[in-house]
Amino acid sequence: MLDLAGELARWAAQGREFAVATVVSVSGSAPRGPGAALAVDRAGTVVGSVSGGCVEGAVYELCLAATESGDSVVETFGYSDEDAFAVGLTCGGVLDVLITPVPAGAPQREVLAAAWSAAGQGDPVALARVVRGPAELLGRALTLTPDGAAAGTLGGTPQLDRTAAGEARALLDAGRTAAVELSEDGSRCPGGVTVLVETRTPPPRMIVFGAVDFASALVRAGRFLGYRVTVCDARPVFATPARFPEADEVVVDWPHHYLRGTETDARTVLCVLTHDAKFDVPLLAEALRLPVAFVGAMGSRRTHADRDRRLRDAGLTEDELARLRSPIGLDLGARTPEETALSIAAEIVAARRGGTGTPLTGGKDPIHPDNDTAA
Repeated sequence: MLDLAGELARWAAQGREFAVATVVSVSGSAPRGPGAALAVDRAGTVVGSVSGGCVEGAVYELCLAATESGDSVVETFGYSDEDAFAVGLTCGGVLDVLITPVPAGAPQREVLAAAWSAAGQGDPVALARVVRGPAELLGRALTLTPDGAAAGTLGGTPQLDRTAAGEARALLDAGRTAAVELSEDGSRCPGGVTVLVETRTPPPRMIVFGAVDFASALVRAGRFLGYRVTVCDARPVFATPARFPEADEVVVDWPHHYLRGTETDARTVLCVLTHDAKFDVPLLAEALRLPVAFVGAMGSRRTHADRDRRLRDAGLTEDELARLRSPIGLDLGARTPEETALSIAAEIVAARRGGTGTPLTGGKDPIHPDNDTAA
């Protein structure tokens, strides 16, 4: 639902009545994961998607019905091989979708609107909703912010709210969306209540070191993937906003000095494109000791061998060196800066999602083996 936060916040502010369909679980192969949403207002205006087209028509009708009935429902959609035109997922997966009405004046609306407003403004927020359980709890919601402040209720016991808030806080810290199984009394064990926790955090960082021609294409790829992109280079003649207009910021500094002082986290991606030992070695000595998501460096295999030797001489351990992805990128046969940026972006996605980088054609394994959605 939070992926539609900006639009839903506007709808709420305009006083519209509407219903929101949210993917709450996925099994097998499916186009979109938990948290994907579609909303329909009473006039029939629609935003969002839950399946990339497979079941949108049926979900649209369910949303319209929910605006009339005021009832939350969970609907399951799966593959139908008996009728090619039956409502189902032709990719073979199964979706469970929660349909939640958002009528004017309902207390729940204020809780949801607060979450939409925060997410729409880029503020960190977690939204927890009951997606399976007693009918009277279905769709009930609470929100949580990083300072621990909670609003709303899941409608059960106070302990259920406290436990759900604790789970939401942990997922918000990790920037993850996931379903949590709880008991009706709030204990942390499966017992009849499933709570979907959606989180929104500021976009992860991509820091591109080296204001080279390949960097400009990688900046565009990083922005496309949803990263906040910084370009850093010690040479002021090359590190200019005019050369990198799509970067969120351009920094003139020695790369290792900048990395030592800037903020990174477990989602940060570091791409070293300088392939110059006087920049690379001190920078990578810092980078490989940070708890970041990805560290990659450009260069030939000969450059990598020399870099590896220098890093060993600088005291890096085998475990630290094993984190370095060099030469950076997947083997796509890339030549141009744009092709090279695609190769690097593909490796970043594969590392983030646990992909192999091999062609899907002829494969036997599931396309989406893990349906948890990361920030």
